[in-house]
Amino acid sequence: MTRPPTAAQRRVIDAADPVTGRLRGTEFQLAALVKRGLAFRHPRPPHDHFLTPTGHRIREEARPTDTPAPAEATPASGAAGVFAARVGGEEEIPAAGPARTREVHSAWQGLLELRRMTNTDGAMDRPCGWERTHLVQAAALALEAAGHLPEDGFGAGGGYRVRATPQPEAVAVREPDGDALRACAATLEKAGWQVGEHTEPRTGARYLLASPRRT
Repeated sequence: MTRPPTAAQRRVIDAADPVTGRLRGTEFQLAALVKRGLAFRHPRPPHDHFLTPTGHRIREEARPTDTPAPAEATPASGAAGVFAARVGGEEEIPAAGPARTREVHSAWQGLLELRRMTNTDGAMDRPCGWERTHLVQAAALALEAAGHLPEDGFGAGGGYRVRATPQPEAVAVREPDGDALRACAATLEKAGWQVGEHTEPRTGARYLLASPRRT
């Protein structure tokens, strides 16, 4: 069994960027994480270090069991400056405007870079491992980055809502406006997701079932 990270290494892992996995630490700490397969050094200048998929898993395991995951439980809290995409229906909504637009754009570009660095073939048109372990936030980020509007905390005025489902690697996307729902489907497909439109048996409402594409 792999020896667990030291306390200092754990702090570096915990402080990694939540989307890109970019690391900050001393050269000694970063080199030790690379040696253990928890990080890698980017070949291009400025040669930053990033978490590997194994490092991301350890970062998730490091989260206290009684603390909800930010992607599903507090998607827009903004606590400690951590970015989280809006999944729809949040009571606390980050302020709209140029600053939020820049944050979303930066997060999306970071996710594309993470795809390039962690997909074995460097593909940027296909979801990566981080997205498969953060399905709700990944799908919501793709929608928000494309300009779709999420549902507000009062459920008024329409807007998308992304939620987990019992199916593995699948999220449900609901949007009361049919044209907007189809636009969400087109956005997710362009972002590398497989999307199917379904009907709720009891209500007749249409919704999307989306899964990260593997090939």
